[in-house]
Parts: sequence; structure tokens; C-alpha cells
Amino acid sequence: MGRIFVVELEGRSYRCKFCGTHLALPDQLVSKSFRCRRGKAYLFSNVFNLYFDSDLLVNMRRVNITVGVLEERMMLSGMHTVADIFCCCCGGIIGWKYEAAHEMSQKYKEGKFVLERGRIVGEMDFSTELFIDTHPE
Repeated sequence: MGRIFVVELEGRSYRCKFCGTHLALPDQLVSKSFRCRRGKAYLFSNVFNLYFDSDLLVNMRRVNITVGVLEERMMLSGMHTVADIFCCCCGGIIGWKYEAAHEMSQKYKEGKFVLERGRIVGEMDFSTELFIDTHPE
């Protein structure tokens, strides 16, 4: 697999709940109104710190997360081609990436990422080593 290089994002960022790895910036947030099996989720235009499965295209540039194998999945909004995404540091599943939407009204999701709200935190307070959610909803 090779060496893992983690990108530290400047300013406020969304991080992995389990290990604190930086995942996305607030200005990359597209929507807070997504749902997943485990509850609320956020749609992002880009995320960082991904690891890519060797079966996927190599030219996709992401860091600090892992992207799994593509699969067809029936979602609440219809059939989509998606790949689960994982934190590159702890390996925890943190959401999924939309590769393709089969319905025209859902095409805006293509290439975007969903991070499950229960698996990310808004900021970290390093003085107490507790995660503090600064984006409640």
C-alpha cells in the first residue's frame, strides 16, 4: 500500500470522529439535508485524506480517505453508482462517494461525497482530547 501522508487543513474543518483526521472544509459543504441508514449526513463537493482501492482509477486525487469498490445501490432518491469511503488513518467508514446517478434529477450528486454526521466532528479541543461538535443538527 505504501506510506500514508495525511493533509492538515487550515482553519475550521470536519474531522474523523474516531481519530481526528481532517476530512473537509466548511466551504466545501453543499448540503446538510442528506440522510443515511444511521441518521443525518452532509454532502460535500470535495473531501481530503482518502485512500483509494487499487481497483479504482489512479488519476483521482484525494488524500486522508479510502474509496472502496464501486457498486450499484438503491438509495432513497433512486439508483446510484457509489463507493464507500474510509478514513485513511483509522480505516473507519465515514460515508460514500456518488460516481453516477441514474435519474436526471439526481445528476448534481455525481462526483460528490457524503459524510455521515455521526462519524465526523466539526472541531477538536486538543486541550481536553474531547471532540466538540460545533455544528449541531
